[in-house]
Amino acid sequence: MMKRRTFLATALVGTGALALGVNLYSPSHVKVSEALDEQHRLLFSLLIPVFLDGALPEIESQRIVAQNQTIEAIVATMGLLPDDSRVELEELLELLESRLGLLLLTGSMTPLLMRRPAELVDMLERWRASYLDMMITAYQGLRELVIASYYSSPEHWTRLNYNKPTFLN
Repeated sequence: MMKRRTFLATALVGTGALALGVNLYSPSHVKVSEALDEQHRLLFSLLIPVFLDGALPEIESQRIVAQNQTIEAIVATMGLLPDDSRVELEELLELLESRLGLLLLTGSMTPLLMRRPAELVDMLERWRASYLDMMITAYQGLRELVIASYYSSPEHWTRLNYNKPTFLN
């Protein structure tokens, strides 16, 4: 008869081996061009609508332009971060782009690209309400990066009822 500890250890090792195998195996039809996602653009294209729900324009063509501007601003902002902050952010983004990282951070190996927006919202809400400071920090960092990058564009200031200050000469 198998003891409970042996069963749990076997299950844990088996799950880890399965996760590692799935992480190392990536079918050719799922791969994203490295040139496209070199700066995590695909990941941010999934997160932007979640963090900016209600702020993005209603018209599809304007929405796409706003998302692309925000991604460019995110890339530019990441280049200005202090080295240690940029490294931590890069590590988080790489974990979110790998199946093993997703398993550790979200409890599921389903790629973010294959998740519905409601599932992404639920994932981020769990991070926001987590008892682990690391998860809260990850949520806050991604949220602040996306929102600050979106509102860094003067075209989006009207949603905040903000007008550029004028100075008297």
